[in-house]
Amino acid sequence: MWWQLGWIWIVAGVALAVLEVLAPGYVFLGFAVGAAVVGVLLWLGLMGGGLPMLLLVFALVSLAAWWGMRRVFGIRRGQIKIWDKDINE
Repeated sequence: MWWQLGWIWIVAGVALAVLEVLAPGYVFLGFAVGAAVVGVLLWLGLMGGGLPMLLLVFALVSLAAWWGMRRVFGIRRGQIKIWDKDINE
């Protein structure tokens, strides 16, 4: 089936990365990493199975990528946003 083709997952990863550039927020980038990893694993022949296994690996890698980016790029401990002026003034 089409979901077992590695190049489709890699193309989906690139499309999600482009979507992340258009709508930044580190949301689509995690999905892009997940799709790219699944595509590479399929392309190298390291992963097989049906759609449920592919989706499970995609979800776990995407979650790990999002969590990692949140730790690296997220709000640092002790960082507080202080507003100096009101935009309505």
